[in-house]
Amino acid sequence: MQTLTHKKLYLVAGRCTQELAADIAHELGVPLGEPNLGNFANGEIHCKFGESLRGSDVFIVQTHTDFEGRSVNDALMEQLIMVDAAKRASAKRITVVCPFYAYARQDRKASGREPISAKLVADLFKTAGASRLLSVDLHSGQIQGFFDGPVDHLTAMPVLVDYLHDISPDRDLVVVSPDAGRVKVAERYTSELDADLAIVHKRRTKSEKNVVEAKDVVGEVAGRRCVIIDDMIDTGGTIVAAADLLAEKGASEVYAATTHGVFSDPAVDRIKNSAIKRVVLTDTLPLPPEKQCDKFDVVSVAPIIARAISAVFEDTSVSEIFGGNNLA
Repeated sequence: MQTLTHKKLYLVAGRCTQELAADIAHELGVPLGEPNLGNFANGEIHCKFGESLRGSDVFIVQTHTDFEGRSVNDALMEQLIMVDAAKRASAKRITVVCPFYAYARQDRKASGREPISAKLVADLFKTAGASRLLSVDLHSGQIQGFFDGPVDHLTAMPVLVDYLHDISPDRDLVVVSPDAGRVKVAERYTSELDADLAIVHKRRTKSEKNVVEAKDVVGEVAGRRCVIIDDMIDTGGTIVAAADLLAEKGASEVYAATTHGVFSDPAVDRIKNSAIKRVVLTDTLPLPPEKQCDKFDVVSVAPIIARAISAVFEDTSVSEIFGGNNLA
């Protein structure tokens, strides 16, 4: 007996990521599946796919965020339940697509008796039945090793670089790392933008925790257009302090570029009252009305994610999409 099998790409999304998922589906030219998500009276989440998944290559999109009364943990649990449902529906392969990965900052033990929650999240996805994981600009590259299977680590750099080219056609930019930990990322942007590099340097006192003794900028920024690069903006304290320092040092304009706009309180107010002229961010996280600001410019990562999903489905290289820059 001989059979000719045809792979089917099935794309579905959780309730926190409907807009981005619709854009990804449009880029791929496929319909968005219906998981029929709902909540029981006690808050438990239920899922029932509206069509057969048997033998399908299933991609389950959910960014991990609080949204419309749902917490980060709700978003995570919702995706885990969808993965389990797909596995029990005999999906051939299940790829978890999480543009923003929950608990990514808890990637190591900073002190005794702490969890490594980023590893726990990876283990949960594997146990639920995920074959592969796809995410955008993880907080640290080592998270790729936490998942027992292939991990496609995408970067939003191409769409952010396009925006930065537009604001500086003369390429008179200085790329600024807000701290020592982001220097390698900033260096990649300097190569793409043909820009100079500056680093915000902080010296902390040994006697008091989280107290800055002095801070300075390493690099020439006076009279220059500066752009601060970071993977996420949460409360905005670090990036606003860096922007105000750059303004003090004579920067003509200060921009910020980030992949993930978390914007926990009081981030939006801090940015509104800071020296930052514009913030360019991606749509990996939704921006509800209370997190919107006239300084924000949003660019979409839907084309990047769609290309990666297409490459996974067709069993071709994902890293070639980014010229290898996603691996650094």
